[in-house]
Amino acid sequence: MTDSAREELTRLPAADLADLLRSKEVSSVEVTRAHLDRIAAVDGDVHAFLHVSDAALATAAKVDAARIDGADLSPLAGVPVAIKDVLCTTDMPSTAASRILEGWIPPYDATVVRRLRDADLVPLGKTNMDEFAMGSSTEHSAFGVTRNPWDLERIPGGSGGGSAAAVAAFEAPVALGSDTGGSIRQPAAVTGTVGFKPTYGGVSRFGVIALASSLDQVGPVARTVLDAALVHDVIGGHDPHDSTSLPDAWPSFADAARAGRTGETLRGLRVGVIRELDGEGFQAGVRTRFSEALDLLARAGAEIVEVSAPHFEYAIAAYYLILPAEASSNLAKYDSVRFGLRVTPPGGGTVEDVMAATREAGFGDEVKRRIILGTYALSAGYYDAYYGSAQKVRTLIQRDFTAAFEAADVLVSPAAPTTAFRFGEKLDDPLAMYLNDVTTIPANLAGVPGLALPIGLAPEDGLPVGLQLMAPARADARLYTVGAAIEQLLEDVWGGPLLAKAPALPGGMLAAEEGAL
Repeated sequence: MTDSAREELTRLPAADLADLLRSKEVSSVEVTRAHLDRIAAVDGDVHAFLHVSDAALATAAKVDAARIDGADLSPLAGVPVAIKDVLCTTDMPSTAASRILEGWIPPYDATVVRRLRDADLVPLGKTNMDEFAMGSSTEHSAFGVTRNPWDLERIPGGSGGGSAAAVAAFEAPVALGSDTGGSIRQPAAVTGTVGFKPTYGGVSRFGVIALASSLDQVGPVARTVLDAALVHDVIGGHDPHDSTSLPDAWPSFADAARAGRTGETLRGLRVGVIRELDGEGFQAGVRTRFSEALDLLARAGAEIVEVSAPHFEYAIAAYYLILPAEASSNLAKYDSVRFGLRVTPPGGGTVEDVMAATREAGFGDEVKRRIILGTYALSAGYYDAYYGSAQKVRTLIQRDFTAAFEAADVLVSPAAPTTAFRFGEKLDDPLAMYLNDVTTIPANLAGVPGLALPIGLAPEDGLPVGLQLMAPARADARLYTVGAAIEQLLEDVWGGPLLAKAPALPGGMLAAEEGAL
């Protein structure tokens, strides 16, 4: 296979790769090798991966052999996939991008990883992230930053910047991420990819290195809505190992996405614009592209309605009490005794001394900041004032969603208030960094599904802008149908997918075309 043919394979969506594999026009080994070559060529600059699998080609060869033997394979069999390092894998280190877990190889796979393997997808490796998923820029990784393929001097979002960058840089056709307050959707927005946060409980959390257990949710990262739906079909569904897993029988999300491209999906659709998610701090270019997208929806027959969610303004404050409180509890297990890093102070010391030295050396500044905040919020005398009050606000936000969905079928907002910012721009200002999740956090607090997809490039910097769609809990299929319809509408305007039009430049950077819709 020629170099140009291998390059072409890396540009294809997962659904197209699956069709070629199914018809035996290409082999999984060829597809996997093309992506490994791409990783070797550009990841030195992008740094999307923390670990590249030594077993990828062997796994691909097994899939090819099974296909030749006539085995009944899944729709995505033989397609490569990248895996966020927050997910446990038995054959690769699982570190959550933290020194305290450096080199740790779990004794079991996360349920979603096991389901990928059972469906014969080919794991390419583990992607970089903010340490323990705490961050919005992937600048808090203990193993170096990940760079945005659109501009290597800018962040790829966080905490799942590695998965989004890998997909945007054509190093992987699809990836898995986790979303606690926007860690799939915000990176998707700033890298021009598609990210989906399922309904809480719709995808198993077993084997996810926990940050905040009542908020975490695993989901797909892709370049098309259909590709995200195909991955969701693989990883979703009830898991008896996860006590929060919903017992629901879910429809085919891939079928839902395909339906969005075949009919009058948008005609008569009530699209709710959330008044409280379009205020101060939103970049002008983001607001421009968002307004243009709303105009396109209206011309396609959608009914644009304004809805109010008055308690959304308190979402960030509530989230940054609930998340640190749960994180301080979840991270207490890293005590130097059971597993992970162990640092002995000079001259020895008690177990408490070893624990303190280990946590000091093993945790980064942002993790320490949130542990301290969470421990304080849970302490005697402050629990009701802080954590308890935050949970009451969470209930009010859930009620806001319920009321909004009485007036609208889906809710929309920008997926991030700005395009990708430069490294270091907000690193020393935690509050400014936290505001990057202002549009995505409410969905996590309420447990409803959210989808981010690209809607063009900001005119002032030529960087991707994302649209967020939200639906009621358990209405994930609705988002795939509506998202695919919007994607089709935008592609008709652009003349093709946004990422597919961006030619590769040296160093993994993607050239952004001026203009947008």
